[in-house]
Parts: sequence; C-alpha cells; structure tokens
Amino acid sequence: MDIQLTLPLDHDGFLRRECPHCISQFKWHHGPANEEAEGQPVPASYYCPLCGQPAGMDSWWTQGQLEYAQGTIVPRAIREIGQGLQDAFKGSSSKHVRFDLKGSINTPDVPASLTEPDDMVIVASPCHSYEPVKVPENVSGPYHCLVCGRVFAV
Repeated sequence: MDIQLTLPLDHDGFLRRECPHCISQFKWHHGPANEEAEGQPVPASYYCPLCGQPAGMDSWWTQGQLEYAQGTIVPRAIREIGQGLQDAFKGSSSKHVRFDLKGSINTPDVPASLTEPDDMVIVASPCHSYEPVKVPENVSGPYHCLVCGRVFAV
C-alpha cells in the first residue's frame, strides 16, 4: 500500500517545521531555494534556527502535520484491509468450511486538508545562505544556521 500525503507550503515555498527539542515552530524552504542549493549535499541532520539543537531529517514534523497524517492514513489503511479480507475470502466456501463476511468496517472521517499561512520572516545565515528559514516575527535572535548550527544575527 502506497499512501502519499501533500503538506501545504506558504506562497514563498516554505514548509512549517517544529523543533523536537524546544517545540518552537519555524519554516524551511521546500526544495532548493536557488541554484547554489541544488548542488549541495543533503545534511544528515539539521539544526533548529531558534535553539540550535540538531535532529535527523524525520524529526521536524509539527503536531498538526502528524495528526493530519494519522487521520489520513488510518482510514485508507482500514478500507484497504477490509477490501483485502473480502477479496481473500470471496468464493472460498467448501462443504466443510464456509467464510461469510457480513457488515462493514467503520472508518474514521478523513481530516480536512491543512493550510499554510504566509506568516514569519525570512532570515539567511551568512555561512549557508542558500538554506534560508522563516522565523516568527516576534523572535529577534540570535539564530542558528539550519545546516551547521553556527550562531548569527540579522
């Protein structure tokens, strides 16, 4: 079973992220932000621009994104399993054994699609300017480079 989810980007192409350490939200650019970024290797971990702590690529989901993913995947998986059971037992009766599936499996409703507001301000570290981030407007820094964790101010 292959289920693909699409998370919304803001109008500048940034995806909301949440630090697993300080739980602060910020945004990083989805995909290369420019030609220089296209040629750079993907780091093994990223650094929170607000607290500077590193974490692996799959550690930055927001609670809303996780709830949306679970709410989208679970109903599809339940329907797929139910259909698989019906297909597996279709016509599988004999003199001695009979399988009869009655009723249906209740599946939860799929959540509404997420939306991404155009909030936060763009900052870029001097050391890896090809990886800009968006930070909350009410946070004045200092900030940390997303790629290497180096402290910088704007």
